Amino acid sequence: MTATSAESYETREKRVQDAIALKQPDRVPFFPTTHLLAARYAGMTYEDAFYNADAWFDANREMIADFEPDIYFSPDFAIFSSGQAFEAVDFQQIKWPGDGVPANRPFQFVEEEYMKEDEYEAFLDDPSDFVIRTYMPRIYGTLEPLKKLPPIKAFLLGYAGVPMSAVFGVPEIAEAFKSLHDAAQEALKWNQASEVFHKEMGQKGFPCFAGSVAQAPFDIISDFLRGMRGSMVDMYRRPEQLQEATEKVFSCVLGTAIGRARMSGIPRVFMPLHRGADGFMSEEQFETFYWPTLKRLILGLIDAGLTPCPFFEGSYDSRLDYLAELPPGKVLGIFDRTDLFRAKEVLGDTMCIAGNMPVSLLQAGTPEKIEAYTKRLIEEVGEGGGFIMSCGGVMDEADIDLVRAWRDYTREYGDY
Repeated sequence: MTATSAESYETREKRVQDAIALKQPDRVPFFPTTHLLAARYAGMTYEDAFYNADAWFDANREMIADFEPDIYFSPDFAIFSSGQAFEAVDFQQIKWPGDGVPANRPFQFVEEEYMKEDEYEAFLDDPSDFVIRTYMPRIYGTLEPLKKLPPIKAFLLGYAGVPMSAVFGVPEIAEAFKSLHDAAQEALKWNQASEVFHKEMGQKGFPCFAGSVAQAPFDIISDFLRGMRGSMVDMYRRPEQLQEATEKVFSCVLGTAIGRARMSGIPRVFMPLHRGADGFMSEEQFETFYWPTLKRLILGLIDAGLTPCPFFEGSYDSRLDYLAELPPGKVLGIFDRTDLFRAKEVLGDTMCIAGNMPVSLLQAGTPEKIEAYTKRLIEEVGEGGGFIMSCGGVMDEADIDLVRAWRDYTREYGDY
């Protein structure tokens, strides 16, 4: 066992928390966003990983013991439930290895307008009813019969709700609920394996990166309801309804993220951001539709004693001044294609900066190139602390030996 692998949980956690607080830790923390890499590390197919929880979590155990990160990327963020659970409800919103994509390809999100342009009023009037009777039947094939349910709020009508409950005995609706039960049983097995894994990692001295996920309210509407095309059109045709919808989902996103973080005992919240990057919308649109609720979400997590960890996917070069509005030492910002050296200039006194070792370099680079870029990141972005060595995206196809080299160079040059 190396000296590094013998480090305690408290040592690694302090190293990370010092960096987040803009302090200078003993050395630069190392955080590879491994995603599906563990499957390749263990010689599994991605399909194997989706259908065999024990093998998937074992693969992550082996990889973490080898790479020895200061915080590890949760396997649950790469595969959030089992292929069996997805099959049980005929999940339509993703295609996964073994069901729609080849065995060694990552899952693919299926973007559609799951909420039509003329359905804003129904969503805003009663989001829960819309989700149960309209949204779920569209994304789960087995739940199509739920669109025949009466409005959910009708069950509030006193005794009238009792005879209406007979609808749950209709065979096709009863079968729909049975499919949910079947999926829940499979999901429970996955969750139990995950619990064991995270407890074991903590005992071995490895903190998890985050225990909860929160997405920008605009992304909830754009990713999962209206689709990118729909939301972009809505900014011009129905801006008031779009803004009202982001406000409607805000409290749900915040409350759910806080609750899950507290249940996990991990104080960091992962925030994968999608539509706010340069090129997706203008600065005026970012300021109108995206930033207000995202900023309030970040501040709400901070007020709850949590550390927001937004992953700024794509480039945020034109958004850095907005990020500088956030309170100092409370946010861990993970950057993809943003100019990290400029980010240090603008945000060095505001947030801990993580990134942005290019995934392409870890996939097809050379040890010499990785050494040079690692050294530059540490010397320039890591100066004075407030920096975590990470990469600009997920590492599904990274070369294992190059990742080891990256780890070694981080340790070699990362001592303060």
